[in-house]
Amino acid sequence: MAILCSVCLVASNLFETKIFSASPLSLTGGLLIFPIAYIVNDCITELYGFKWARFAVLTAFGVNAFFVLMAQLVIALPPDPMWDGQEHFQFIFQADLRITIASMLAFICGSLLNALVMSKMKAIQGEKGFGWRAILSSLAGESCDSLIFFPIAFWNFGFSNIIKLMITQIVLKTLYEVVILPVTASVVKYFKANPEKISAEA
Repeated sequence: MAILCSVCLVASNLFETKIFSASPLSLTGGLLIFPIAYIVNDCITELYGFKWARFAVLTAFGVNAFFVLMAQLVIALPPDPMWDGQEHFQFIFQADLRITIASMLAFICGSLLNALVMSKMKAIQGEKGFGWRAILSSLAGESCDSLIFFPIAFWNFGFSNIIKLMITQIVLKTLYEVVILPVTASVVKYFKANPEKISAEA
C-alpha cells in the first residue's frame, strides 16, 4: 500500500501542471490519480493506525523527492546529437521549484491531517462508521492540501481563479472518495476479515 501511495504521488505531480477544461470547470490533471493516495492512506490508517499511515506518507514524500532530484540530473546530462527529444523531455520532467515545494508541503500536511482525523474518529467510533471517517478525513486533508498548493503554485493566476480551482478540486476529490467508497470499504472489510493477509499483502 505504501508503494501505491508513492506511485500516486509521483504520477499526480507529473500530471498536476496540466490544466484542462471540463466546461465550465478548469481542472488539473492530478485530479485523476491524486485522490487514490488519500484512499490508500485511509485504508492504511484504518488497518494499521496513524503510525503506519505516517510512515507511508513520509515514504511517499521521500520517493517523490528522490524522483524529482534524479529527473533534474538526467535533464542536465548533455543530449546526444542524434537525439532531438531534449526539449520535450525537459518540458515534462523539468521541476518548477515553486510547484515542487507547493506540492511537497501540501501532500505531507494534507496526508498527515487526513490520517490524524481518521485515527481520532476511529478512536471515538470504534470499528463502526468507516464511511464517515473516510469521507470527513479526506475532506479535511484535501482542503488542507488545496489551501497550501494552489496559492503557492498558481499565485499568478489571480485570487478569484485560485479560489475557483481550490473549491473545485476539494469538492471533486471528495466526491471521488464518495463514489469509490464501496470499493475502499470492501478492501478494508476483506483485510479485517482476513488479518493474516495484512502483513503479507499490505
